[in-house]
Amino acid sequence: MLQPKRILHRKVHKGRSRRRTASRGTELSFGAWGLKAVEGDWLKASQLESARRVISRVLARGGKIWTRVFPDKPRTAKSSEVGMGGGTGSLSHFVAPVQAGQVLFELDGVTDEMARQALTGAGHKLPIKTRIIQRS
Repeated sequence: MLQPKRILHRKVHKGRSRRRTASRGTELSFGAWGLKAVEGDWLKASQLESARRVISRVLARGGKIWTRVFPDKPRTAKSSEVGMGGGTGSLSHFVAPVQAGQVLFELDGVTDEMARQALTGAGHKLPIKTRIIQRS
């Protein structure tokens, strides 16, 4: 799964709301097809990896995939049945804060039907609404 090699701080603040619309990363930069987030949320590294696997399985060693988001925000969790207090728990997983309108994946070098099938399957793996976009 995707995760940073090194992090500066083991625990970070939650940050601002992901309900805003993105101002950067909203257009296709590399490929002819893309998967765009319609709403904002945190995406776990495991969710992004699951979506990437669906795309690569459909493409079957054809075409090129670009992942435009990276999970570099550490999240902590306390173990189950632990009472209140005692500080923050240990590192649990990494998330990528995604805003509405941000491009998540891009594809190129495949047919329209194959790209649509791959991105539809990847969108089903993510907990947010997504839209398939095409370079015009």
